[in-house]
Amino acid sequence: MDLVLSSGFLAFARHTGFLRAVEQLDLPVEGLCGTSSGSVTGALWAAGIPAEQILRELTGERPFSVLRLHTRPWRGAFSLREFTRRLHEWLPPTFEELPRPFGVGVMGPNRTHAVIHTGPLPEAVAASCAIPWLFAPVTLGGVDYQDGGFVERAPLDDWRAVRGGIEAVVHMVERTHGAETPDDLDAPVVTSAPSGASFFDLGDTDAQFAETRDRARADLIQALDLVP
Repeated sequence: MDLVLSSGFLAFARHTGFLRAVEQLDLPVEGLCGTSSGSVTGALWAAGIPAEQILRELTGERPFSVLRLHTRPWRGAFSLREFTRRLHEWLPPTFEELPRPFGVGVMGPNRTHAVIHTGPLPEAVAASCAIPWLFAPVTLGGVDYQDGGFVERAPLDDWRAVRGGIEAVVHMVERTHGAETPDDLDAPVVTSAPSGASFFDLGDTDAQFAETRDRARADLIQALDLVP
């Protein structure tokens, strides 16, 4: 079974709460795919970092502290260079060095959607978080990529194309911005409330984590017909 983690504005507590429920149920996860905040959380978890530690790493300071004004603001007001540097501290340099398959949902030229699953890992994760106009695109292989959630919030079909149709569970954080949330996904879906976060205040992340963990655990038991 694979996991697909949706986009969701700064929804780190929501995604880590879901992943903690997966850990508690000891579900056999073979691979993951994530978009935007789902790509950050999913990458760290795919690298072997436990959900509660990921929560501490990603919510220990205000997101505004890692923003840097871009020298070419017509490409985006802020640069993700500092954020990418921090991703290099947490993650291996390439997808191939992760212990399990992982993919990142991104938006390419002309609002095309793609899942990146090979090559530079921190840069691909940063690209998946590059909200148009707010952040400058991240260039990979000569192509500019941005937040995949603007065209596909949960790239289930594209990830299945990569993985050969494997069964998956989707964690869907309710929409803050970007594409409309799909309502016809051919997979079990666990839904969480939006983060309500801002770049200046992530809110009560411990409460969000606990709420999501408990709800996701119950939903997963029901959706997968597990014995509690």
